[in-house]
Amino acid sequence: MWRYLGLFLLPFLTTPALPQADMQAAAIDAYLDEAMPAASAPGLAWAILDDGDWLAGGRGERVLGSGLPVTDETPFALGSISKSFTALAIMQLVEAGAVDLDDAIADHLDSFEGQPGAVITVRQLLSHTSGYSTLQGNSFQTGHMRQLAGTSPARAPGTAWQYSNANYLILGAVIETVSGREFDAYIETEILAPLGMENSSVGGGAAGDRMATGHQPWFGGRRPVPDQGGVSGGMAAAGGIVASAADMALYLAMMANGEDDLITAEHKAMMMRPASAASPFYGFGWFIDAEADAVYHTGLTPGVETLAILSRSQQRGGVVLVNANSGMGFGVTGDILVGMSAFALGENPEPGGQHFGTQSLYVMVLVLPVLFMAGIMLAWRGRAGLRAKSGVSGWFSLVFPVFSTLAMAWVFVDLMPKLFGAPLATFYLYQPDMTILLVASAVTGVGFAIFRLALALSGRR
Repeated sequence: MWRYLGLFLLPFLTTPALPQADMQAAAIDAYLDEAMPAASAPGLAWAILDDGDWLAGGRGERVLGSGLPVTDETPFALGSISKSFTALAIMQLVEAGAVDLDDAIADHLDSFEGQPGAVITVRQLLSHTSGYSTLQGNSFQTGHMRQLAGTSPARAPGTAWQYSNANYLILGAVIETVSGREFDAYIETEILAPLGMENSSVGGGAAGDRMATGHQPWFGGRRPVPDQGGVSGGMAAAGGIVASAADMALYLAMMANGEDDLITAEHKAMMMRPASAASPFYGFGWFIDAEADAVYHTGLTPGVETLAILSRSQQRGGVVLVNANSGMGFGVTGDILVGMSAFALGENPEPGGQHFGTQSLYVMVLVLPVLFMAGIMLAWRGRAGLRAKSGVSGWFSLVFPVFSTLAMAWVFVDLMPKLFGAPLATFYLYQPDMTILLVASAVTGVGFAIFRLALALSGRR
């Protein structure tokens, strides 16, 4: 009797085991409780795919301080994750017999006939082995296809890998020429609609005010991107698709199901394999992590950072969408992207990394304009001593700061942005506060050196 009474009371005396999905959602919520404040991200949406089933959620705000919630149905700008959609569209055209992977660009685009890039192939564009550089890709915008056609690739086609938006701008033009439709019409009709991606579009115009607003770093805080206009035309092929986390779960499930649907399973697998010896870590629209046996792609647009990841051996994957750009060492959103990708592959996320290097750089550039302005005031107070300088050592102490600050200015306003693969104007779109500080340091530094030299010369007879 007592034994049966114990069995009856057992459910009331113990905590029932949570279903696996609920346990995973609870673990993700606990992780984001700590990670989001550290990243100072206004909002985030995510989706996790597991053996055909998926789990999704959202938290935070679409616009900082608005109270408008982010959900798994909130559209986000995907950034360069869009390249996987463009690659998928090309593979559809390959299966239709309208395009061959080894076709030259000039076979489909008249503007490339007789131009330096005419012999670049579709395969090389898909795999970023065309020879176009990262900087070249970030220097062209919609409507400049003829200008791009007349630009010589930085390297010989097929010899080296370098990520470049130029490749996918050209692929977008190929899709339009071959299909006879605008890029957005093709993607929405042939990919988004068949998958039931109802909260997705090309360019973001259809999302209206439901779309998550991007936020840029701004001197220790965040500010909404002033112009949240959509991306359309040829630029959309490189980074202009907008989608919700729930819709991306449908997209990833299609890519992982091993079935023939939008394209054959064989071509899906091809997209997720190294494209060539020159491209060992990139397929068609996907980066390859051989150690994790996974493919992934990140996305970056002004105010938004994204990541999609997919296992090649299991039906597992996920996506995370954050409406904030990483600051320079402060408010780093990359740690969230890495942590959520671990959940997507069935692993536990590791603690976020340290960012002392970038933090030190930011603080240095923050302090430099103040120091240079203080130097100008000290130079004025000590102008008599400057005017008394003579000899080689004296003139060296007056002239050397001019050349050294000019060199510093070149590093700050030209070299440093290019190390990120973008000109200064493009760098400003993602790091406006850092850009202002770099320019301010360059101007005040050169101004201090010239002012000091001018004071020394002005008092001489």
